[in-house]
Amino acid sequence: MREALVIRHVAFEDLGNLADVLDQAKLTVTYREAGLDMLTTIDPLGPELIVILGGPIGAYDEEKYPFLIDELRLLETRLTADLPTLGICLGSQLMARALGAKVYCGSHKEIGWFPLQLTDAGMCSPLAFLAEDQTAVLHWHGDTFDLPQGATRLASTLLYENQAFSWGTGWLALQFHPEVTLKGLERWLIGHACEIGMTPNVSVMQLREDTIRNHKKLQMQAIQFWQAWLHEVLEE
Repeated sequence: MREALVIRHVAFEDLGNLADVLDQAKLTVTYREAGLDMLTTIDPLGPELIVILGGPIGAYDEEKYPFLIDELRLLETRLTADLPTLGICLGSQLMARALGAKVYCGSHKEIGWFPLQLTDAGMCSPLAFLAEDQTAVLHWHGDTFDLPQGATRLASTLLYENQAFSWGTGWLALQFHPEVTLKGLERWLIGHACEIGMTPNVSVMQLREDTIRNHKKLQMQAIQFWQAWLHEVLEE
């Protein structure tokens, strides 16, 4: 079977609803744990798909977390071959940095359920399944990035212009979290308790309430989105 190699930074931020879609696409998922596993042993050109997930550190924090250098080198090698690569939140920021763009602390934390504003290119892409009139999506970040040279902006929000971009034929970077599930979010509420407590106008109760209200629609739309994107980049 073909392999989907997934780099995970914290245990509770996993593939979520993407896991079943990868299984249906006959991709064997292999997790590598950042900070524990030797990422330098990964063949950047080997897996059919590489997914880099989110986490509460900065894409520019390599002095504190040296494994970020290994992730950037992996991405830099993989981009030369334009092989299917997906980045979510921190993963998208690392992709932007690997493409030469600046990643930095944003003006506000964006935590909660908000709609995406798709560009014309976004509406012509699989992201159309996540358009504003289809569903809200979960955002959970304080950092942002400039649009890399040669990339195509696909989505924005009121707070941040760069929420999604594509590059080449196989790269997709998502600042937001279409993979989140209702059950999975309960682990986020524990793991990110300190951040929630320090962020104005954000609470565990409100996040849980909004997730209960939005998760069913997101699940339905996200599955269609993932399936369409995988079909496009894997040429199934």
